[in-house]
Amino acid sequence: MSGSVVDNTVSPGSSSVAIPTDISGQILDLDEDDDLEVFSKDTTPTDGSSFNASMQTSPASMINQYKFEEDAEDTKDIFVTVDNPESHVTAIETYITYRVVTKTTRSEFDSSEFEVRRRYQDFLWLKGRLEEAHPTLIVHPLPEKFVVKGMVERFNEDFIETRRRALHRFLNKIAEHPIFSSSEDFKIFLTAASGELSSHKKQGPGFLSRMGETVKAVAAAVRGVRNRPLEFTEMQEYVEAFSQKISSLDKVTQRIVREQKEYLEEVKDSGPAYALWSQSEEELAEPLKNVAGCVDRCCKETEEQVKNLNDHLIPVLHEYVLCADTLKAVLRRRDNIQADFEAKTEALATKKADRDTESKVLSLAWDSLVGRSPEEVKQQKQQKLKGEINEMRDDLDKAEDRLEWANNALKSDWTRWQKVMRTDLRSAFVDTAERNVSYYEKCLAVWESFLHSQRTDAEGNGNVDFS
Repeated sequence: MSGSVVDNTVSPGSSSVAIPTDISGQILDLDEDDDLEVFSKDTTPTDGSSFNASMQTSPASMINQYKFEEDAEDTKDIFVTVDNPESHVTAIETYITYRVVTKTTRSEFDSSEFEVRRRYQDFLWLKGRLEEAHPTLIVHPLPEKFVVKGMVERFNEDFIETRRRALHRFLNKIAEHPIFSSSEDFKIFLTAASGELSSHKKQGPGFLSRMGETVKAVAAAVRGVRNRPLEFTEMQEYVEAFSQKISSLDKVTQRIVREQKEYLEEVKDSGPAYALWSQSEEELAEPLKNVAGCVDRCCKETEEQVKNLNDHLIPVLHEYVLCADTLKAVLRRRDNIQADFEAKTEALATKKADRDTESKVLSLAWDSLVGRSPEEVKQQKQQKLKGEINEMRDDLDKAEDRLEWANNALKSDWTRWQKVMRTDLRSAFVDTAERNVSYYEKCLAVWESFLHSQRTDAEGNGNVDFS
């Protein structure tokens, strides 16, 4: 993951503060179309030092703001569907748009139903805006990107459908989130016409500002955190372990599917072989034809089983591989906020020490040069230092509030994320188990039927004992 950036400014009258993403990501956006970049790691996390201009900063209000209700799923009032992908080919690019249909009963929406078309880079913009406004909340990951250079033909149907399902899940995770679902950016994404959305997307800091903030983020990362609370260290350790386990499971599952596909191709070749053999073995013709039929039926069941793993288990596992990367980025942003607070604390202590150890000799030497009284110069210096210290105290208080808010937000969203994650994975594992049982039962029934037919024939002829 690339370094994150720090932005301590709040724009007046704005519901969220735009924090620039990693510079390399911005350069890539300028040079290439995001819709042609699919399934590679999204390495543009934003930094977490910025916060909503309208948010309350007292610890009590922060806790209340980020208290997630247990029964939130029972009061869902916004439903989003991503479907009907369309390819667009122009002289300079090829891209896919998806229809986004929203149905809601929320009063802040002008209507109960909306329909817009969005491309991948619009989803990427929404994700970035949510991370900017809420740096220590956990945004569900988008499907990955990889750069496809020199591509002439349109995306294949399998890829488009895989991406459509992932984008559908992304928007519904946002819709189910108690904070993100009320975001103004989310509302604009769901309702704005293409031109209005393009205009809204242009709002934010310029390139030079993003570069400056990236430098600040690198400095914060180098400085590190000295006194991270134990609970966040434990979170970090949990995420590292979770990342290793889910990544291993994802790789093993994908390897199993590849091996099953190879096995399926081999089995498909065996069916015709039995059928051809039956033509040259008159006495075995009927059993051989039956075996060929059993193999064909089992092949169809195996194809369905492989498809189920591809459609239902692998996507969930891989999404949580990406979630682990998201969690690492969130924890880094939290650490950057604490590093900023610690740096301001040290700077204030240093400034106070400078004030207390002001050199009288240097003051007198300067006085003799400018022809001013030592007492006058001393008072001016003390007044200047006092003003600087007061300003630094104000900045430190803001940094402390920002850190308190970030910690409370992350702790609350961490609990919510764990609950959702366990529900998703449990559901995926149970569904996989049920489909496996069904698959093996169907294959077992096919071969049991063959055995039964052979027993019947053997008993009729009095030749073979299958007991």
